[in-house]
Amino acid sequence: MNVTYTPDQIEQLFTRADGSYAFARWGRPIAPIVFGVEDETLQVVKGAVEAVATFAGHQMAETDPELGANLMFFFFRDWQELGAVPDLDRMIPGLETLVTRLAAQDASQYRAFRFDDQGGIQAAFVFLRMSGDMAKLPAETLALTQAVQTLLMWGDTAFAEISPLAVLPDSGATIVRPEIAGVIAAAYDRMMPVAAQDASHALRLFARLQAPTTGDS
Repeated sequence: MNVTYTPDQIEQLFTRADGSYAFARWGRPIAPIVFGVEDETLQVVKGAVEAVATFAGHQMAETDPELGANLMFFFFRDWQELGAVPDLDRMIPGLETLVTRLAAQDASQYRAFRFDDQGGIQAAFVFLRMSGDMAKLPAETLALTQAVQTLLMWGDTAFAEISPLAVLPDSGATIVRPEIAGVIAAAYDRMMPVAAQDASHALRLFARLQAPTTGDS
């Protein structure tokens, strides 16, 4: 398998703004739910999550035994609409302050994660304000981008300059970039940890991209 990422580039994918390394993957099957869209778009979003989970080798579920749904997508036009969502302030601590800050920044999206005792992703919340450029994106592109960005906890600037998606020149189909798909699949290798805070984790991902194996490295 050809690898375009160096260990340093993989490390940067999971480096926070403060320079620390922070990686996490889902520690349980993913049970998504979508609010604020029509049934057609709902199926597109769920299909995108299922597609990314498939090449990650991770399971999907109809429901989560603790939370019911553990991956929640919220589509809306104004940040203030979130204040009317029942019990959301219980799931997102400091919701009112967060909404005020995001509105002031004219933000178009925000993702929040909750973690289990092992540091793996327990739940994720995706907020998408459908206005401006965001509203012009095809549903398939938007859904696939968000699916990639919620299957792992990436670094703050992982996709700031380059999209995780690519368009095939022959068919025009939108796909997850092969190098990103490779990192996701390597991250979900059964011998890899669900969470890591040491940059040596990036070297283990790199090793799996070079020579996938069922053994540990």
